[in-house]
Amino acid sequence: MKLPLPHELARVDGYTLTFIWRCMNILLLGGSIFLGRHIAIAALNNGHSVTFFNRGHHFPDDFPEIEKIRGDRATDLHLLHGRTWDVVIDTCGYFPRIVSTSAQFFADKAKRYVFISSVSVYAGEHGHLDENSDVMRIEDPTVETITGETYGALKYLCELAAEYYMPERVLTIRPGLIVGPNDWSGRFNYWVHRMNQGGNVLVPNASELITQFIDVRDLAEWTIRMVENTMTGIYNADGDTSRTFGDVIETCMRAAQREINLVPVSEHFLIEHGVQPYTELPLWIPPEFGSRTLDSSKANATGLTYRSINDTVESTAHWLSTISPIEKALGKSLTPEREAELLRIWSHSWQ
Repeated sequence: MKLPLPHELARVDGYTLTFIWRCMNILLLGGSIFLGRHIAIAALNNGHSVTFFNRGHHFPDDFPEIEKIRGDRATDLHLLHGRTWDVVIDTCGYFPRIVSTSAQFFADKAKRYVFISSVSVYAGEHGHLDENSDVMRIEDPTVETITGETYGALKYLCELAAEYYMPERVLTIRPGLIVGPNDWSGRFNYWVHRMNQGGNVLVPNASELITQFIDVRDLAEWTIRMVENTMTGIYNADGDTSRTFGDVIETCMRAAQREINLVPVSEHFLIEHGVQPYTELPLWIPPEFGSRTLDSSKANATGLTYRSINDTVESTAHWLSTISPIEKALGKSLTPEREAELLRIWSHSWQ
């Protein structure tokens, strides 16, 4: 059941009911770049009060209607003394030391704590994983260098730290790949942008690959509904397992309305020529690199839903049209020169 917005009318068994959420006072740690900014938008749309606590390094003039307290969460929490909040939403916790300090500080200043974790906490690279699946472990929990080997394990320790200082008051959300407007990672943008360029487009020959992702707006709006309903516990928040890589490519092609010639290239060829899965060619994960899917049925049961791929692609394309130079939003994905080189080699291999 999708919960109504504040003051929205609903018909139930012949009666008209009015749902009115109490206006909450929300503190966002970080929050100005991607997920945090969309959480702020969702909160404002639902009539809540929002305060940003961050260093102000990114888009400091956005959201003039929101109170901003400038500081580093590692050293400046004292700037928040004397204040209380209904909920603190932590979008930028990566090290257990920092999250421990934050959760301990807010234990008597906030009713609840929302920690944005990651599905990277899971150890398994194959299978269908739910909230009870095995998690990553790390020998030295004091490590504060983020790598592919440490990121997930540190995120899990952050979860434990938040729960330790605010037991049974923490909502832990483990998103998968988050995409949509304001995403600067390039992990989805590449395909939207590349199709808009038209011409011969190199794609991995993996159209049936299950491709999970979640639109940032779906995640943000659901997060606020969870907060409104005082939910706690751990929830995966990944995308629909019925979507495939081919669905994404096809949708991007339709939205681009360009003359496009797809050139499907074997996965073995791409690996042999050093193409980095998921990075240089976003969304592509060869079977030997992992075939896991994430179970978000627990979140779906509380109202997490997914908008169409077309909506995500069109909104992303609109946002990308405002970015200059476009390379800032394409991450480490294939450059035009690298793609042309691969297409040339692939073409010659068939001659």
